[in-house]
Amino acid sequence: MTILGISAGYHDAAATVINTSGKILFAGHSERYSKIKNDPNICQGLLDDISIYGPDVVAYYERPWAKQLRRLYSGEGIEWNKFTIQQILKKQLGGQISPDHVYTFNHHLSHAAGGFQTSTFDKATVVVIDAIGEWDTISIWGAQYVDGIAQYHRLWSQTYPHSIGLFYSAMTQRVGLKPNEDEYIVMGMSAYGNPKYTMRMKDKLVEHEGDITFKQNLHIGADAPYLDNANLMDIAASAQKLCENLIYNVMRRAKDFNWSRNLVYSGGVALNCLANKNLGDYFDKIWIMPCPGDAGSSLGAAALVYGKKLTWDDAYLGYNIVGRYPVNALLDILLTDRVVGVASGRAEFGPRALGNRSLLADPRGDDIKDRVNEIKRRQKFRPFAPAILAEQVHEYFDMPRGFIDNPYMQSVGVCKYPLLFPAITHHDNTSRVQTVLKDGSGIRELLEKWFVVTGCPMLLNTSLNIRGEPMVNDRNDADRFEKQYNVQVLS
Repeated sequence: MTILGISAGYHDAAATVINTSGKILFAGHSERYSKIKNDPNICQGLLDDISIYGPDVVAYYERPWAKQLRRLYSGEGIEWNKFTIQQILKKQLGGQISPDHVYTFNHHLSHAAGGFQTSTFDKATVVVIDAIGEWDTISIWGAQYVDGIAQYHRLWSQTYPHSIGLFYSAMTQRVGLKPNEDEYIVMGMSAYGNPKYTMRMKDKLVEHEGDITFKQNLHIGADAPYLDNANLMDIAASAQKLCENLIYNVMRRAKDFNWSRNLVYSGGVALNCLANKNLGDYFDKIWIMPCPGDAGSSLGAAALVYGKKLTWDDAYLGYNIVGRYPVNALLDILLTDRVVGVASGRAEFGPRALGNRSLLADPRGDDIKDRVNEIKRRQKFRPFAPAILAEQVHEYFDMPRGFIDNPYMQSVGVCKYPLLFPAITHHDNTSRVQTVLKDGSGIRELLEKWFVVTGCPMLLNTSLNIRGEPMVNDRNDADRFEKQYNVQVLS
């Protein structure tokens, strides 16, 4: 038997396939196939890839009828064509997959399971923070295995419309960016601003900081005329600061339940790596899966059907570009041209490139940051991440407590030598560090050889994507990238 988990119908559709041994056979994003950012539906290319596994069971990441009742309450109206799971599967799977059994699960429970059942923990406090599930916006769970079966106990929750995720999306819109897509840009902007509006935002918008209640429904955006003439960087900095304060209030509450000193953190807000730097103030050990948002809940729903701990090796779970990782050829180009693309092996599951669909560069040159931003057609203030040999990370970065390793760029560290590595150091001297373990991966071998030749244990690593499109998926995408940006992409 194989189990197919799907997250689809609203944004960033994804699918995960696991077997009855707990092995993750496949996990991928629809947008990578359709080239439509945040594609809400399972497209044909993804459907073709998951059909190979002939899944017997389908698990959906939320309860459709509960979602529609909340939409009715919020004034969005019921989508009658999405009221039942049968309607959704007909739309998403088109009869191409006919499962023997279908399951639906609570949205936040799917988030929780995706995190807990991929972690190494036998017991953990699970915190889920996102924009909105069916009704939940924040939930705290006590998770443990009893006779090998995962059990979840809801300890506390907050419901719509009181939402940290909706607040941050409203602020994303306020600074002129696209909500539910550009929140990470706001996080990058915040380093250039002064959080001088934090208290004004709190007084205007927040009813009770401890219970995370808001004075207005931020689902429709923030009415903030008092910030009309404010510097957008200052708004971003203030929004980031208030967001962090609210997250830490949730973490204090979670800690006070005394369920476990292990933290599993999930939901879209868990991608705020700047806020994550202080999670070690509340918990001893922290796990954030590489895809904690809704796409990752495809894995969570499948995990709930399986019921036990999954075998988690790495995030390379998607479409496969067959062939040996081109280590030596990449090294040659890095040593001469200093910038190169790579599209090799299985695509990463999650929003961040980890070496298989990456644009790589020497992090040491004063011109490299501007050069890579120009290639990617990005705002010049946007930072880049370093991929570094794990055993070298503490020599170059002050890393946050609680994260045993940071292989999925889930938190920031402070660079000890920002003047030496300007391409991967943000305005506040932080870097979204990717520690590369001795895991036999291609990016690991490349870093080892790069270090031997240059004495530098890191490379700039950013996602390989054409502007306006998701990350490169297949070789045809890589060829288009080469042609459009005149940068070699090796497979």
